[in-house]
Amino acid sequence: MVIKLVEIDRQEAQVMACATKASQRETAKQASGSVGEVSQGVLDAIVDPDTLQFRTIHHIWPDFEVASCIVQSIRTVKADAAQNSFTAFGDGITWAVMDIGIDVSHPHFELHKNIDAASPYHQDFTDPTGPGNPLKDEYGHGTHVAGIIAGEQSADPSKPSDPAKRMAVWQERGASDDPANKKTLSRKVELKSISGMAPKCKLVSLKVLNKFGSGSASNVIAAISHVQLLNGHGRDLKVHGVNLSLGHRFDPKWFACGHSPLCVEVNRLVKSGVVVVVAAGNTGYGTLQSKEGATDTCLDLTINDPGNAECAITVGSTHRDSPHKYGVSYFSSKGPTGDGRYKPDLVAPGEKIISCAAANSTLVKDATDGQECAYFESSGTSMAAPHVSGAIAAFLSIRTEYIGEAEKVKQIFTSTATDLGRDRYFQGSGLVDLMRAIQSV
Repeated sequence: MVIKLVEIDRQEAQVMACATKASQRETAKQASGSVGEVSQGVLDAIVDPDTLQFRTIHHIWPDFEVASCIVQSIRTVKADAAQNSFTAFGDGITWAVMDIGIDVSHPHFELHKNIDAASPYHQDFTDPTGPGNPLKDEYGHGTHVAGIIAGEQSADPSKPSDPAKRMAVWQERGASDDPANKKTLSRKVELKSISGMAPKCKLVSLKVLNKFGSGSASNVIAAISHVQLLNGHGRDLKVHGVNLSLGHRFDPKWFACGHSPLCVEVNRLVKSGVVVVVAAGNTGYGTLQSKEGATDTCLDLTINDPGNAECAITVGSTHRDSPHKYGVSYFSSKGPTGDGRYKPDLVAPGEKIISCAAANSTLVKDATDGQECAYFESSGTSMAAPHVSGAIAAFLSIRTEYIGEAEKVKQIFTSTATDLGRDRYFQGSGLVDLMRAIQSV
């Protein structure tokens, strides 16, 4: 249970704390993971000797803050070959993107109608006062992630004057050598076409991060509970997979590795049949302080939560088109987990990935100097995870017998990954390979 403290009347707190044992038992039966807000008065009542017999709380955890951790890379994971050889386009599969929202107006999602704006499945868990807007992305992270999973667009010569419709993309080309003007050098180019890993996959936006790219673990837990309800707790899958390109640093002072409330709920969701793909984190490179001074170096044991969840498919980052040559990205979080398990599970392209630019969003403005474009480059394990999400969505669309078999799907993809010849704690089982996964079953 994750509990937030709020101020309410002391008398109301006593009433809440003295609920009947029968009602508390019924609540405990129905709850999987609980997220709630209580006052200090309720906490006092909970530990009162007169109410101890009614207690059902096992432990109270801090509500940790979580933050947001195509063109060439579609060939790297062999998604293009799978589309041509097996028509693995993601038809009939629905993937939830737990992030900052998705810009539903982006033309990338128009051709295959990837996002149904009228669907009640979309939810905003960042606004407790109202319905919010899960189909708006003010930061730019969620739309970029979603575009890697699904969607497709080709250049439209009939609309050359509309920069939002054109296949315009901003690419980073290096950095200035001028110390007084340390600025990334970029250029604007035109693409002929671009496609997600599973272009016809349907997307559900579950907004768990705010417009600044941060949120709380309780938001994610609430979103997971929402998916469980949509799926009837595994009895009727409406959502087949979840992408979590977010996380927070694991703190061993609070809980055993892989057993935080967020990890527990991720594992429970996988057990119900939903594939959960998580970004490993971008904390694999940092500074060590010693008597001799500070040293920048690669860091082990840096897998973020909920990437420590045993059942999750935790994804590290590689170069987008030359992973064998350049290996695992320097920033990609490294294993093992804090309790000695192998992580990450897979690696996928995560460097300078081209995907959708959400209109008027913070990341896009920063990357393009405020100029309008349809696509832009971004790097991180946040970009690697949706490559795996999209690959699995494409797989499930033609190997439908594995829908609802999330743990088997993980085993298939880890056993068919391509070994990059790097350390197990860097690369996991290796680079995701959609063609080998399809051909193995």
